[in-house]
Amino acid sequence: MTPLEDRATGCAAGAAVGDALGGATEGWTPEQIVQRYGGRVEGIVPPFNEDWRNARPIAPYHKGDGHITDDTLMTHALIRVYEKVGGHLDAYAMAEHLVPELMGERRWIPELEAEALPLQRIFLAEKWIVARLHYGHADPREAGVGNIVNCGAAMYVAPVGIVNAADPDAAYAEAIELTGAHQSSYGREAAGVMAAAVAEAMRPGATADSVVGACLRLAKDGTRAAIEAVCEAAAGLGHWDGSFEALRAAVRPFDTVADTYRDQGLGARRPSRVHSIEELPLALGFLVIAKGDFRDTVLGGVNYGRDADSIASMGGAIAGALGGLESVPQEWVTQVAAASRTDLVAPGLAIAAVARRVHADDLVRRRAHESAFAALERA
Repeated sequence: MTPLEDRATGCAAGAAVGDALGGATEGWTPEQIVQRYGGRVEGIVPPFNEDWRNARPIAPYHKGDGHITDDTLMTHALIRVYEKVGGHLDAYAMAEHLVPELMGERRWIPELEAEALPLQRIFLAEKWIVARLHYGHADPREAGVGNIVNCGAAMYVAPVGIVNAADPDAAYAEAIELTGAHQSSYGREAAGVMAAAVAEAMRPGATADSVVGACLRLAKDGTRAAIEAVCEAAAGLGHWDGSFEALRAAVRPFDTVADTYRDQGLGARRPSRVHSIEELPLALGFLVIAKGDFRDTVLGGVNYGRDADSIASMGGAIAGALGGLESVPQEWVTQVAAASRTDLVAPGLAIAAVARRVHADDLVRRRAHESAFAALERA
């Protein structure tokens, strides 16, 4: 593999692995996770509820056992959109290409153990894309307004960072433009910052600190404040085990989702300039604690609980881009791929090919602009 392919596959496979490991612990507290599994989770585990088909509130989804969730389903759908378009994406690409991906073709859904339309699995905040764009005919650039504000866009936006590899500013701008069709406020902002984090992680020589630096430079409002607070707390911690109380305390002032994760007030997930999603700051916090190590970044998110699959998936995407495919434990890649009946490496190779083509087209446009501007400057 080229370094581009290595980092792209590390990012895509790393995101899927984090998603699959975190699916089992999603929605629970660290204490509940320890009680259920007899200690900290160190790899793929069974569902939290043995009778997962009937257990509320998550039935009928088979989370755990190495099954990817909607985070990866959406990430792979976005990669297929990039393959179709072969260039940069905007909000109209969401309407013209992602909506058909969600509602037009049956695919294997590991959590349902059946072939189904992705639309039948994704969360209500993602169903919004179809409702607003396909049925509501909203302007794609404004369709995200009115949706609940959550991590829905940030959880699948890593491919934007790969396409804009080593250019976090461009990744941020493209993600903000694209996800206007899905999210608003700090949910959209988090998507832009997450794409920038991946783009920086793709840069040769990048580190966990340089990723956080790029995020802080670009992030706005509550998202920036939350990342700064969490990463400052994380910098003084030596391991993810024992970090949860400090990290939760750091993000709590910015998070509209209460400590009682499934018992929300009327102010939750509402637009705000002073708030932030929890998932991205926590993913970056665990990345800082782990100093970029993939395994510890992901396991931190898995054992933290709450929105564990998205935290671990975002952390896995960034750490996988930093370390390349070899940084993602091969046994996890193999087990998750087999359990989910999904190739975890091919999507990374596909998006790397798109990134190569996009970069070549960008160079042509840039050189044409440089030539034209130079002519304007000549006496």
